[in-house]
Amino acid sequence: MRWLVALIACAACRGSSDAPAPGADSRPVMAASEVKRGQDACKAYVDQVCRCAETVPAMKQPCALARALPDAIQVELDVAGTADTSRREVVQVHDSVRKIVKQCIEEAAKLPAAGCP
Repeated sequence: MRWLVALIACAACRGSSDAPAPGADSRPVMAASEVKRGQDACKAYVDQVCRCAETVPAMKQPCALARALPDAIQVELDVAGTADTSRREVVQVHDSVRKIVKQCIEEAAKLPAAGCP
């Protein structure tokens, strides 16, 4: 009787694998249009804040910090694109990319209040 219970437990463990079938890639992919819009939004923010930093000294530090945002997006997308990144990690990376883009958009909206044209 014990061996039957052990056999059923082993079969249940084997059948409940979350791993996709060999050769099947079930990792989500971020749409190219979404990636492009995000990169464009962050590049536009960097251009705006750094142009503003030329006339508003208080914007020099935000300009320096903003320059890293497009690179951060690219690093995240590179991580999501590697073969050894799990599905869960890819979802988390895509969420991180979306948060970076959100930050770019929100910070760009704050520029007029900071005295930027």
